[in-house]
Amino acid sequence: MGRIETAFAAASLKKPAFIGFTVAGDPDKATCIRIARALIAGGTDILELGVPFSDPVADGPTIQKADERALATGTTPDTVFEIVREIRKGSDVPIVFLTYYNIVHRRGIERFYREARDAGVDGILIADMPVEESEEVCEVAARTGIDPIFLITQTTSDERIKKIAAKARGYLYLVAVLGVTGVREQVSGGAIELLHRVRRHTSLPLALGFGISTPAHAQTCARAGADGVIVGSAIVEIVERNLSKPDTMITELQSYVQSMKRE
Repeated sequence: MGRIETAFAAASLKKPAFIGFTVAGDPDKATCIRIARALIAGGTDILELGVPFSDPVADGPTIQKADERALATGTTPDTVFEIVREIRKGSDVPIVFLTYYNIVHRRGIERFYREARDAGVDGILIADMPVEESEEVCEVAARTGIDPIFLITQTTSDERIKKIAAKARGYLYLVAVLGVTGVREQVSGGAIELLHRVRRHTSLPLALGFGISTPAHAQTCARAGADGVIVGSAIVEIVERNLSKPDTMITELQSYVQSMKRE
């Protein structure tokens, strides 16, 4: 049983599992490692690291600015792998990359996945890779033991959901809103309907993301049957508003995760 599967199994009695996202290298390498450790200390079940990219089309302004900060300090894929290795020195929490195909392609699919595995990565989600073009990536993922994770949106047809579920491992990332990442007031009815629709086609864990930010949101997802909730923008906002106060940032991040896990 891999680390991702183990994490969902452990969280099954107190679900949903909490998946915390931060951009690797934001606002710099050393602080990012502290951020990751704070999220883990707060109770994060799966850590999702965004590999910074100059054109993150799935992300809203909050995460786009985090990508810009990370890139401005010289963050590269090498830096991201170094961050994972540092996290691995003190934690076995599952680590998932959220990245874009250009980054993987430029490095070479085989090399990227091999280096990710060697650093300690458990899953990779390539946000802009359609399932119809995923064959080579999924083959490499299988050889390296990395779970290929896919996005499913409210506009995804049942036919494509079946195709995605057949390729995916680890969990499925269900997009709770129409649009890009960012904090929202409430979990939409469309997100709950999507959750129920996808469940008819797979037994994989289902995690809702995009717009999830409060304990009430997490409770809504749990009552609907979500196996996990993914929180990104709310975490990155804490980072952004405390850039000049790193110690406060770390304290707030740990407390935030604890509050999300308590409810």
